[in-house]
Amino acid sequence: MIGSLILLGWRWAYLKLPPVDMLKKTPWYILVFAFSMYVIIYGLNNIGLTDWLIGFMRPMVSGSLLHASVLMGVLLSILSNIFNNHPALMVGTLTLMNMNLDLLTLKVSYLANVIGSDMGSLLLPMGTLATLMWMHIVRKGKIMITWWEYMKITFVVIPPATLFTLVVLYYWVSSLFGGALR
Repeated sequence: MIGSLILLGWRWAYLKLPPVDMLKKTPWYILVFAFSMYVIIYGLNNIGLTDWLIGFMRPMVSGSLLHASVLMGVLLSILSNIFNNHPALMVGTLTLMNMNLDLLTLKVSYLANVIGSDMGSLLLPMGTLATLMWMHIVRKGKIMITWWEYMKITFVVIPPATLFTLVVLYYWVSSLFGGALR
């Protein structure tokens, strides 16, 4: 906040643009969108989504670090394209924290969650708010990119790139911890 206030002050002093201008330009609908997504996620948590995910994923994830990496990453990729990436990461974190995994598996699974929610969410435009905003800005510039055109590229690029990254995560951790892995 201090940095933002410094930048606003600099903008006002040197560019002669008052801070009120920023209030007018701020896309407030994004805050409403983000808040409503988190309300929905906590509601889904309260009705048992994370409990179901724990029961479904724990046997597969606790088997090996490779399974933990790939399966949690794929799960978060799917959830990110349904819920959006940040709320999906929240669901994944709530799920992982209640799985009673050993510390190394927990860390690998959490890193896989981040990879899945960041990379896997790019599969569909609704997976990330940034993609939706980018498509809106591009459209304002009179460049029309349809969801179908976007997905023709992402369906070829995103799944292999995400899987590759999740497998590399496993091998990276294996190289760091060597004999400590199961």
